[in-house]
Amino acid sequence: MLSTMTSKGQVTIPKPARDALHLSPGDRVEFVLGDDGRLFLLSATRPVRSLKGMLPKPATPVSLEEMDAAITQAVRS
Repeated sequence: MLSTMTSKGQVTIPKPARDALHLSPGDRVEFVLGDDGRLFLLSATRPVRSLKGMLPKPATPVSLEEMDAAITQAVRS
């Protein structure tokens, strides 16, 4: 896939690439330079549902009061 850069440094991401990354207008993208000099384009917009399971569940359930107390303590620190 090819794209041409404008005088302002802007490029259009080709539709097959946008589709593969599930990009929509307003989404953010990240450019990552690899150690071998290759440039990678990543979607920087993640749906909230993709975050599910990133943190382990607590051993015991936490009450709303305990959450509020932890937040209050963190704000005061």
